Amino acid sequence: MTLLCKMGDKGDGVALLQRRLTRAGYPVPANNLFDLATERAVMALQKAFGLVIDGIAGPKTFAALSGSVPAHYLGAADLERAAQTLGVQLAAMRAVNEVESRGHGMLPDGRPKILFERHVFWDRLKARGIDPAPLATRYPSIVSETPGGYQGDGAEYMRLATASTLHREAALEACSWGAWQIMGYHWKALGYGSIDVFVECMKESEAQQLDAFVRYVAADKTLLAALKGRKWPVFARLYNGPAYARNLYDAKLAMAYDKYSEDEPVAA
Repeated sequence: MTLLCKMGDKGDGVALLQRRLTRAGYPVPANNLFDLATERAVMALQKAFGLVIDGIAGPKTFAALSGSVPAHYLGAADLERAAQTLGVQLAAMRAVNEVESRGHGMLPDGRPKILFERHVFWDRLKARGIDPAPLATRYPSIVSETPGGYQGDGAEYMRLATASTLHREAALEACSWGAWQIMGYHWKALGYGSIDVFVECMKESEAQQLDAFVRYVAADKTLLAALKGRKWPVFARLYNGPAYARNLYDAKLAMAYDKYSEDEPVAA
């Protein structure tokens, strides 16, 4: 089970975090409560290791506590470059990273996170002149007009492998890739030479996954304007779809932005 501790959490996981922080030179009271002192210690550790500074202790923070941070992890400097490229506030970029990226884009074995979308595979097959209906009868969890069939984490690669036996490029295009869940079929619009080039970039690092997100936002003027203007309901609707309100994405983005903007003045 992956440890994830944040402000307000209590229990054994927090106690473990506090003990490791203290041993690593970031002393905090061992009170089993993720309080302000614990958050500040986590942020100091993250800063020291060049990680994204969000005060949330997940796999990357625990890796830093062990003294080993994989090179493919996203760093604070990557977010700064992304904000500069898009011309948006760093606080806004940090907020979007916290809410939309789910914290990490790699599986524990180093492969990029994916989610295979069977309804997108249906569409990608049709776009290539292949009738998906007969395949849907044989492979209902892989080919369908409706979303579903998700297995999660590494099991999604088993679904991708099955789909690849039917059509490899269409299968790769039918996955969302990395921390930012960018769909493979966007590869051409985002300036990649092929779906294979896109996939190799997603495999390389979370920084490359962030670059795909930057390209995606830059390619949509309305989405970019919403991010620049911090119009969170608009951004959330365009990025997450009509269910954004039910999942409170706009409210989460606003709260995260307020947290990060305390140290960054709002541009006039």
